[in-house]
Amino acid sequence: MLWNLQKARPLCITNLQEDEMEEMESPQSPGQLLNPALAHSVSVASCGNIFSCGAEDGKIRIFRVMGVKCEQELGFKGHTLGVSQVCFLPESYLLLTGGNDGKIMLWDVGGEVEKKQKSPTKHTHRKKTKRTTGTKQGGNTHASVTGEEERGTMLPKLSIEHGEKVNWLLSTKIKGFQNILVADQTSCISLYHLKEF
Repeated sequence: MLWNLQKARPLCITNLQEDEMEEMESPQSPGQLLNPALAHSVSVASCGNIFSCGAEDGKIRIFRVMGVKCEQELGFKGHTLGVSQVCFLPESYLLLTGGNDGKIMLWDVGGEVEKKQKSPTKHTHRKKTKRTTGTKQGGNTHASVTGEEERGTMLPKLSIEHGEKVNWLLSTKIKGFQNILVADQTSCISLYHLKEF
């Protein structure tokens, strides 16, 4: 919901479940169970008119506020279970997502958002891949860094196997370097370094 806080009323309402029903090509077969598109987390980019939504269906949606309306710019799936957290990095279109599947991903949605604003036509890019290792405080974890898109499918710039359901995450600078703080179902906060971003 997009709210007018002065009048305390919604300006625009988007129902993610209705959007999912329109996207489905065939009706749900008996015995098939799909996660509903319940919104779990919302994050606004520093530009103020772009926001992201992480949902129970594992999909990440990017919206643009245009006047008193919200229009979906982009929708992509990266998590196998629900997306519990979304968080734009400051002053960028880099988006952190955390999921119930125990993964943390970093997405660059800037190129797609700019393309949507300039032209409705689709472009494809070649895939660029680079490997790196992320560090988890108290231990090591493997992370893969991936370049742009391949055949119109969004690919994460970074994927970290956290191992536990992500309940909360935050991007912050510590000693001049960008870091991710992650809370899960344990009593510890994990720290991941983002030296390349």
